[in-house]
Amino acid sequence: MKAVVLKEPGGPDVLQVADVEPPRPGEGEVLIDVVAAGLNRADVQQRRGVYPPPPGAPEYPGLEVSGRVADAGESAFKVGDAVDALLAGGGYAEQVAVPAGQVLPAPDGVDLLAAAALPEVAATVYSNLAMTAGLRSGETVLIHGASGGIGTMAIQFARALGARTVVTAGSDAKLDYARSLGAEAGINYREQDFVREVREATGGRGADVILDVVGAKYLGQNVDALAVGGRLVVIGLQGGAKAELDLGKLLTKRASVTGTTLRSRPVEEKSAIMAAVREHVWPLVADGSLSMPVDRVFPLDEVAQAHEYFDSGQHKGKVLLRMGS
Repeated sequence: MKAVVLKEPGGPDVLQVADVEPPRPGEGEVLIDVVAAGLNRADVQQRRGVYPPPPGAPEYPGLEVSGRVADAGESAFKVGDAVDALLAGGGYAEQVAVPAGQVLPAPDGVDLLAAAALPEVAATVYSNLAMTAGLRSGETVLIHGASGGIGTMAIQFARALGARTVVTAGSDAKLDYARSLGAEAGINYREQDFVREVREATGGRGADVILDVVGAKYLGQNVDALAVGGRLVVIGLQGGAKAELDLGKLLTKRASVTGTTLRSRPVEEKSAIMAAVREHVWPLVADGSLSMPVDRVFPLDEVAQAHEYFDSGQHKGKVLLRMGS
């Protein structure tokens, strides 16, 4: 089969399409003929050589796919079923073998190609906002990186919970996009102090929950922006991995800082998250409360161009790779 391989770390040009051996599903796995794969920040970090796949995962990138079941194994799926899947790697390929617990029926009313935009962002947002942070109706959540896949899903999910959403982005166009999804307040981080703006938007109280993809660069400011009893959840390190934390402020606010990843979690945890996504998120997708706009779709042999576009930061929503013609 054809898959995207990485022979060395670097820019988009190191991504090469090659013939590789197709996967052989193991016990408890489902084999999927891939229709499309979603691009994620983790794929870029893997390409750059700073985020290797966990042990046992395929060496090529890709954390989410949509497709049709080719071999159902002992699972409840049938050959030909339309599905979405969350992966530890290997999604940039024509076939993937996935633990059955990480495979869901594709949500109703969503084109199968577009469904590739959903698994990783849905699992990330639900596990962090609902399961880790315990975001509740009436609370305020600050979401950094409002126009990417995570931000797009998080804004809509928070709105569906009845939470108030404040977002940051680097341009007024991206803030307008976030408001179109339901964000109540937008902050241009290039021109505004987000701590001051969050306090103003909340009457001085601060954010109950912060979902952060930046990491070290924002740590001190994020703690400043938290409300008493606030929860900061760090899910990305775009702004570095090491920073100084003022524990005095954290104690005074009775606040918490949690760091999470999804990719390296054991199958049992991922399966539990995906079961929760099926129960709590898929109905919202089916009734139109949640959607994941697809910005652009690239064929597999244009994977380098897809990463160039992703790296440019121009996209709003998801960028996909399409397998086949």
